Amino acid sequence: MTEEYRPHVRALEDVAPDTRRGGDVRTLLSPKSVGCTTGFMGTATIAPGDWIAEHYHPFSEEFVFVVSGSLVAELDGEVTDVPAQHGLFVPINVKHRLRNVGDEDAFIVFHLGPLAPRPPMGHVDTEQRAAGQPSVSAS
Repeated sequence: MTEEYRPHVRALEDVAPDTRRGGDVRTLLSPKSVGCTTGFMGTATIAPGDWIAEHYHPFSEEFVFVVSGSLVAELDGEVTDVPAQHGLFVPINVKHRLRNVGDEDAFIVFHLGPLAPRPPMGHVDTEQRAAGQPSVSAS
């Protein structure tokens, strides 16, 4: 029997923030939350001076759209500016870190796909935030 897929609408405010890797990251639509099967999407708010720690995705491409603010993206050691209203493509296995060096919050929407075979395999941290070094966005 084929599983019935149904549209879902989720409010950002209903998603708990994840601040372990920096920023205020909220996975809005995912296999766990809505039953999707090919990718997941969410948002991140990165405060001035904060960053999303370096990592890579061995199975997924990542698409980032900067809604407001601006970021500096470090992609396998190459640095590029990503201003508001611009998109960023991160290929599979490319180490990346997103930093806010501006003076206002950066708000982004991201999507990753395809999915890893199992969730723990989809994200590889290459930078650890120091103990006692909370995200600037954390309250």
